[in-house]
Amino acid sequence: MIHVDSIYKIEDPRFRALIQPSAQLRKLATGFEWTEGPVWFADHQLLLFSDIPSERIMRLTVDDQLSVFRRPSDYINGNTSDRAGRLVSCQHGTRSVTRTEPNGSRTVIADSYKGKRLNSPNDVVVQSNGAIWFTDPTYGILSDYEGYKAEPEQEAHNVFRVEPQTGELEAMITDFVQPNGLAFSPDERTLYVAESGSSHNAEVPSVIRAFDLDEEGHIRRDRVFASIDKGLPDGMRVDADGNLWSSAADGIHCFHPDGTRLGKILVPETVANLCFGGPRGNRIFITATTSVYSIAVCTRSAV
Repeated sequence: MIHVDSIYKIEDPRFRALIQPSAQLRKLATGFEWTEGPVWFADHQLLLFSDIPSERIMRLTVDDQLSVFRRPSDYINGNTSDRAGRLVSCQHGTRSVTRTEPNGSRTVIADSYKGKRLNSPNDVVVQSNGAIWFTDPTYGILSDYEGYKAEPEQEAHNVFRVEPQTGELEAMITDFVQPNGLAFSPDERTLYVAESGSSHNAEVPSVIRAFDLDEEGHIRRDRVFASIDKGLPDGMRVDADGNLWSSAADGIHCFHPDGTRLGKILVPETVANLCFGGPRGNRIFITATTSVYSIAVCTRSAV
């Protein structure tokens, strides 16, 4: 357990309504190389997460039983579930986005754009209408650690959208240095995207950008929503009230929908990603470098 006095940094009184003061930050599992992509499956009461360099997806049950879900994983990074409860993943190794079908087979959703291979899809989210959005930075092809070293074929590091009816792939946002985590507001009228380009260029600001969408899902305007003061933003989730919870070097930063940082949940390892889950949906699961943590909060996922 991590002592409760060391868990929270309250920066705005509104944060108190979102946290459970008596909750403990629990280390559920450790000994991994680099954890990422947590996704909770309520129907099965289990968490899946990626251990990218070890090329495996791990399974953690509600009673903390740990096992390997898939190996090799093709260096899967980000994961989510679609509205049918299927696993949707970003595979660095194959430079593709795939869906795992009920029989265990995998369907390729996207692996190229304009006749050229994608860079290395990183994180993914599925809208209620079935549209799939994903980021395509170059982390998986920079070395042989999280994928296979290769030269990028895409001219930009895009945020893509897969049209649900036709499967057509469209580059919706083209001006990121390294787009990373992404999440929608509860009404799906705002898309949040993390800029993690400071991982290799200190001149790139560690910010989360917000993109306002029209009724058809096209971008009307964008703005800088928030800045991360420790490390960089990676994975993110939005709760039912529209608060955004982002990974950072010192833990999880929570932002009000107006962009005000309400506070932090401090974690002893660099956080890569997070998701809501647990039997009542009010627990945050945290993938942080070599370990997976959890903590109970007073809110639930927007989805």
